[in-house]
Amino acid sequence: MDILLALGGGGSKGNAHIGVLRVLERRGFRIRAVAGTSAGGMAASAYAAGHSPDVLEDYMSQVDQRSFFGFHLGDEPAIMGTKGIVSAMKELLGDRTFNDLKIPCALTAVNLDTHQEMVLREGRVLDAVMATIAIPGIFPPKKWGDYLLVDGGVLDPVPVSVVREISPVKNLPVVAVTLTSSPTERGHLPALGPKAVEAVFTRIARLKVAQAFEIFVHSIEIGMSAITEMRFQLDRPDVIISPAVGHIGYLDQVNVAEVVRLGEIATEAALPKLRKAVSWRGRFRRWRKNL
Repeated sequence: MDILLALGGGGSKGNAHIGVLRVLERRGFRIRAVAGTSAGGMAASAYAAGHSPDVLEDYMSQVDQRSFFGFHLGDEPAIMGTKGIVSAMKELLGDRTFNDLKIPCALTAVNLDTHQEMVLREGRVLDAVMATIAIPGIFPPKKWGDYLLVDGGVLDPVPVSVVREISPVKNLPVVAVTLTSSPTERGHLPALGPKAVEAVFTRIARLKVAQAFEIFVHSIEIGMSAITEMRFQLDRPDVIISPAVGHIGYLDQVNVAEVVRLGEIATEAALPKLRKAVSWRGRFRRWRKNL
């Protein structure tokens, strides 16, 4: 049962992707290509590098999440640095290039110079990860040749059309995993979350700058959620999986196993739609749609 997988961004919520991958494998689905944005890009690249969901969960459970986020000390315009994230992803990816990956994989970013989406499929995978996670203003933009790149979620939070383009086999169903909140959740969504505030802004948590920071991150997620809905109407993934992670802030420290489990639950619930999408009727409908 071959499928394509598009993984969306969501910061700490991205651990749910591990649960999605685990259930898909357990239920006999074979991922022929994967594309990811932001946290989805981290999960996509690690999986394409050959790491199993079990290995990814064990690794993420052992990593000190407090090391992920710290004040940015470089010259780039950013509040927080990525040294901890780079170190963690380096352990998983090493110096692999996209040509070294086990399955076709692409990450997305946005070019600040051309205002266009860039699909990253060449060069060192770790560099592409640093580009796709570069939340504007929060993490430093990634230098890519002559360009500056930021988080791909600015234009394409769940890269459905991208994974179709890189697929080695045409007419396969696309499974999209979104971690953004539904419209009914947005009113109380903790975009940053008290745990992240405590970890990153212990001394200034009561100051206006911390409140402004939280509003900024919250606003970014609201925008990405709206863009996701519009892109789904345009790109029409065959199956949408939405783990119940709306209560988790982008930069929260989390219980990895609990978040992984939320991905598993959502994927188990989507199994009837998944099986329908890979059936001969599903293939026929996609064939007719592409005529």
